[in-house]
Amino acid sequence: MRDTLKAGVTYRETFPVTPANTVPQLAVAADELAAMPAVLATPYMIAMMEIACTNLIRQHADPGEGSLGIKVDVAHLAATLPGQSVTVDVEVAEVTGRKVAFKVTAHDGIDKIGEGRHERMVVPWDRVKPSLAAKAAKAGVKAP
Repeated sequence: MRDTLKAGVTYRETFPVTPANTVPQLAVAADELAAMPAVLATPYMIAMMEIACTNLIRQHADPGEGSLGIKVDVAHLAATLPGQSVTVDVEVAEVTGRKVAFKVTAHDGIDKIGEGRHERMVVPWDRVKPSLAAKAAKAGVKAP
């Protein structure tokens, strides 16, 4: 990780909201969610925030490095409809070793729809892959 990744660095990314991003389309407990309004699901809003943070880190990572999410603390403040776009703004709040903390906000052009904090750990992929392979072997599943 280069020393250019430091507090105050910002990034913005915009995401379309599609019907596939809505609450009724979530794969878990589908029967309970089917009757809910077709608005942006909180997990998708969080994914948009994580993607924006990941893309900011990518600009400052060394070859072979990536990042893994380690903490999410956000509020989902307003509904967003399919056809709208969500703009996510992230700002590096602090860098502690390989841990990067972000201030995250999301807006749909009408309302601030989310805000909070997200943390990621910058990791060398060549150290992560063997751990995942070992866990997959213990679990009897295919390694990613």
